Amino acid sequence: MANAAAIILVTVGAFVATDVDDMVVLAVLFLGYRTSGTPQPWQIVLGQYLGFLVLVGVSASAALGLALVSLHWVGLLGFVPLALGIRGLWSARAGAGDQPSLPSLRLFRGRSGPFAIAAATVSTGGDNISVYTPLLRTLGWPASALAVVVLFAMLGVWCAIGAIIGTNDTVVATLSRLGHFLVPVLYICIGALLLIDTGVLVRLVRLF
Repeated sequence: MANAAAIILVTVGAFVATDVDDMVVLAVLFLGYRTSGTPQPWQIVLGQYLGFLVLVGVSASAALGLALVSLHWVGLLGFVPLALGIRGLWSARAGAGDQPSLPSLRLFRGRSGPFAIAAATVSTGGDNISVYTPLLRTLGWPASALAVVVLFAMLGVWCAIGAIIGTNDTVVATLSRLGHFLVPVLYICIGALLLIDTGVLVRLVRLF
């Protein structure tokens, strides 16, 4: 994954996979601003960046901790997004994704400041950490620095798109439903890429 274009492409895919649900939240928040005046756009954006900074920081720290582990076996972490993707597709196939679910929005009731938004972002960011950690560890330095820049740039794009589609609740609901299928597919692709790129599958086959 040394090629810059490949790094950007994989990082964008990782961001989209882990933040489709956040896009729905963003759209609803901007919709709330247009209907009630709160939260303010600057509060939404600041809250998103504060929460995302925590998630990326935790992921980077975990990736550094894995530096003691051979890169050949770090690829085993690719099974995490792979499992998340398979489980997500199974749930969607079973009909669990028929109704949009926005559990993180409950955290905003009565609170619309940036810290409340940041708290919600962190509370629903377990999937971000599970995907970003093996990605950053696999990329290594300085490729991981580029990946972090891309992640934060994508968050800005995400906020802009959320502000645009936040004018239509039908679009929000449609996005939520599509996310139940799109997100698992992206997870599976990222997991498979990590497993193949690190050569861990070949080593597992040799072991057995």
